[in-house]
Amino acid sequence: MAGPPLASELDFQYRNGGLHFPHLGLWMDPHHPVRTGEWVVVSHAHSDHTARHSAVILTEPTRRLMRSRISGTRAERVLEFNECLHQSDLESSTTQTPFGLSLHPAGHILGSAMARLEVNGDSLLYTGDFKLREGQSCERCEPVHARTLVMETTYGRPRYIFPPTEEVLASVLHFCRTSLDAGITPVLISYSLGKAQEILISLLKANLPIQLHASSARLTEIYADLGYQFPRWTLLDPETARGHVIITPTARPLLSAQPGMGPLRIASLSGWALDRRWPTTNENQPRFALSDHADFPDLVRFVKEVRPQRVFTLHGFAADFARHLRRQGMEAYALSEDDQLELSL
Repeated sequence: MAGPPLASELDFQYRNGGLHFPHLGLWMDPHHPVRTGEWVVVSHAHSDHTARHSAVILTEPTRRLMRSRISGTRAERVLEFNECLHQSDLESSTTQTPFGLSLHPAGHILGSAMARLEVNGDSLLYTGDFKLREGQSCERCEPVHARTLVMETTYGRPRYIFPPTEEVLASVLHFCRTSLDAGITPVLISYSLGKAQEILISLLKANLPIQLHASSARLTEIYADLGYQFPRWTLLDPETARGHVIITPTARPLLSAQPGMGPLRIASLSGWALDRRWPTTNENQPRFALSDHADFPDLVRFVKEVRPQRVFTLHGFAADFARHLRRQGMEAYALSEDDQLELSL
């Protein structure tokens, strides 16, 4: 539900998981390839926010990471954080409507960006995925004011409150050390982009032997090229993996090779670890609540820092969080879910 129309050049449509600004010839994070001559803002390089677009606006880290995951050629306009791009700066723009566009750190993964649009004194901020907690493998989130806020709300229910990141990472390190000391190979299940690099950096001073899945290794090399430091690691090889900390997006190949590897102790790292219904390979599998998204208190704090007049919510518990904001007296609507509005009589 998109709520009442904005009735301005900043009017948008929620389509294919992203935003379309027809007056501006712009898209933000659509799931389908856009090859119509319009430009696409790519907030970050996770696969659910990228596609084979013909023309993209993005940060340099996102450009590098996206190229490693999606082949082919495309027009690329790279922006530094806080740099302002004007409509007249875009070659083959499909609109004559003047606008300003800037990208700001989202704190989700390396290069992740929020996009701020300004047209005729009106403004809109689109967050993409974000988090306020400071990470070791990405830029720190920098909220900016806008009249309209379109925000990700993956963990938009009050029960999602993450423990301090340093405590979670200390628990992960303890899990790895105690497993190795017991002759068991620890396996950390995590996304190959963002989460794997955060874990690696947390192990920098631990002096533990590490093997990385090939998909995580390829992306980690890009992080290293961009200045991030990691402990020494080798590529995952089931024949030599025994006695190493293994960081991988999936444990399936290891389970089939387990007799030669010896005993495994598998742990999952995700914000959904707070939800006991979250599926794992077995019910006794350790879970660590490490997330690259904002939890509920940070979603609330983010809205306060942006100071919008209206809010649109996306993904996860979008309707729940929009309802929470309305109960606080704000104008708020869910885009990605049916929204039940309450009226004060």
